[in-house]
Amino acid sequence: MKCKIQKDYLVQSVQDVMKAVSSRTTIPILTGIKIVTTEEGVTLTGSDSDISIESFIPKEEDGKEIVEIEKTGSVVLPARFFSEIVKKLPKEVVELDVQNLFLTIIRSGKAEFNLNGLDAEEYPHLPQIEENNVFRIPTDLLKNMIRQTVFAVSTSETRPILTGVNWKVEGKALTCIATDSHRLALRKANIQSEHDVSYNVVIPGKSLNEFSKILDDSNELVDIVMTENQVLFKTKHLLFFSRLLDGNYPDTSRLIPADSKTDVVLNVKEFLQSIDRASLLAREGRNNVVKLSTLPDGIIEISSNSPEIGKVIEEVQSESIVGEDLKISFSAKYMLDALKALEGTDIKINFTGAMRPFVIRTLENDSMLQLILPVRTY
Repeated sequence: MKCKIQKDYLVQSVQDVMKAVSSRTTIPILTGIKIVTTEEGVTLTGSDSDISIESFIPKEEDGKEIVEIEKTGSVVLPARFFSEIVKKLPKEVVELDVQNLFLTIIRSGKAEFNLNGLDAEEYPHLPQIEENNVFRIPTDLLKNMIRQTVFAVSTSETRPILTGVNWKVEGKALTCIATDSHRLALRKANIQSEHDVSYNVVIPGKSLNEFSKILDDSNELVDIVMTENQVLFKTKHLLFFSRLLDGNYPDTSRLIPADSKTDVVLNVKEFLQSIDRASLLAREGRNNVVKLSTLPDGIIEISSNSPEIGKVIEEVQSESIVGEDLKISFSAKYMLDALKALEGTDIKINFTGAMRPFVIRTLENDSMLQLILPVRTY
């Protein structure tokens, strides 16, 4: 194998596939990046057997030559060294030259590295996915949907299914739900598809996090394909595979209260900042609990009390309070996470009593919902 590649394209591709390469793996060859050159261009692959990422560098794009191929072939190079080398090479063009026994020479300007490679035939094959029921979402929307739900997945392995995000597709609508049994985040959006498709899968939160780091903020469409145990996201020059979690996701629809006893409308920014300030004293203890009370004239009191440190009280003017008076305590961290995920300037919080979960929505649209369970304080 012998080829020359524009450095900035190679660096970008290597960074993308590195997101899937793990240093701790039971299969030694997976610590490497697989590089394959064909007449069309160069393909890089990284995998940790849960996530696999394949990035393609085309021979030319928009009339500009990116890769010059002298001899096709393949090799697996140690990812950690290769990625560092490529970043620090001096010139704009990188030459890769694979000798016998997979010894690879990397040249750029006056710098020359020799890296011991491995046989690409021994690299595990990526899953083959039939692309019959594809649906599409614009990149920027997908990135937002991931950001607005993935923070709520569980980090504990006691219920592995909760470490993923539940993706439900019905007809032309996609619903993403994440919960760690103390809070829940839900986001709906419309998808584009030729046929009405119906799926109910759970994608690991870790996979979605890594994938959203690769996505840019364009509105190009991402193709999404689901199978029994894999999901494939397909962008212009990238394939991202992730395994799905086994098991059934709990039915969360009954957690979301239909009625409410107290409705509060607030400005997000003011509310978020006051919760943030109240959590300064609460952060020390394990509890991190903030208390909210409704006062007359639409005023809300946010307070926090740590006996050994001190206490804080702040009044926030709401836009409206309808319903019963209320005193409720909740985790400041969960509230901050939820508020940061919501878009828009105003939010509406529906409380159903001090011991029941409460729901936060934006006024502008109802495609987003955050639910938090209160904390019992005696």
